[in-house]
Amino acid sequence: MTARPVSPGPGATVWAPEPVTADPYNAQTPAAALSEPVTPANALFVRDHFGIPQTTSRRWRLRLGGAAAAPFDIGHDELAAMEHRELDVVLECAGNGRALMKPRPPGLPWDQRAVGCARFAGVPFRSLAARARIDPAAVEIVFTGADSGTVHGQPTAFERSLPLAVALHPDTLLATRMNGEPLAPEHGAPVRLIVPGRYAVADVKWLVEAWAVTEPFTGVFQAEEYVYIASEGIPEGPVTTVRVKSLITEPEPDTALGRGREVRVRGRAWSGGGVPVRRVEVRAAYEGDEGPGTGAGPAEDDWHDAVLEPPAGPYGWTGWSYRWLPPHPGPYRLLSRATDEHGDTQPPRAPWNAHGYGCNPVASVDVVVV
Repeated sequence: MTARPVSPGPGATVWAPEPVTADPYNAQTPAAALSEPVTPANALFVRDHFGIPQTTSRRWRLRLGGAAAAPFDIGHDELAAMEHRELDVVLECAGNGRALMKPRPPGLPWDQRAVGCARFAGVPFRSLAARARIDPAAVEIVFTGADSGTVHGQPTAFERSLPLAVALHPDTLLATRMNGEPLAPEHGAPVRLIVPGRYAVADVKWLVEAWAVTEPFTGVFQAEEYVYIASEGIPEGPVTTVRVKSLITEPEPDTALGRGREVRVRGRAWSGGGVPVRRVEVRAAYEGDEGPGTGAGPAEDDWHDAVLEPPAGPYGWTGWSYRWLPPHPGPYRLLSRATDEHGDTQPPRAPWNAHGYGCNPVASVDVVVV
């Protein structure tokens, strides 16, 4: 299956994610689409564990229960009639960038394009939780998708839990639309969870159940998969908040640039938990032995501030740009690093972990000036 728009308008770009695996279908966002403030729906990366379940809006129902005084279920028409919120949200797979780690951990070999920013519209989950009258003793909500398969030899549904405070945040949505259109099947139609600021594993697709529990959930995708495990084999807890990160979208890798011409270096930056990016710095590291009359390349601390664009809300990404005039011909490595309002900065190298999650090193693109 290849994700494409049904009927693009005149002059519209027909995107398609770049396949990583065929069955189940997983694909990453094309590089050119990452330049868009809002990633086109037909370009956004796809992460699928078990295959797309056969669900329709007409037959869909969400069951909400567990530790609740008034459990109930709701259909798509009733949900769609409720008041919606619309948010720009960065979606990033927890394994995004795994292919950069050495040695490379097992898992899908994502480079840096299992990410995008989409505009989701949905009903705050708290509206339904209030109706269900969640037990005061509840500590988490477990969200279940319609997809299932075999994990470690056992039949398993895709399930993740959220702390009660996160589940009841007004921006945690039961999303029915993306970029102004109904969700596509590969993106979780008819309804998916959206948890802004967390890695996209939290955004359970094809949502069919939500259960309040009074003890922490220990399902496979909560306690065994999508867990940080250090090099010593020590578990460090489940994947949660997105780490601060930047991405260079222009120029593209291996671009030949003209000497004496100003280059506009552009990109995107984001962080998790609704924490804004406060700074992006750019460095052009000369990769040759010496530049004509210049000696060695720039010093390690030779970073320059980029100009930031205002993000579209607390969970969208921040566009940035930097004007660079190459001093001499030769190979260069362009670098970018982001810092958020909490002072967290991209590290030179991502800390290694056994599953390759949360990879957020300084971004780089190699170019040559001719």
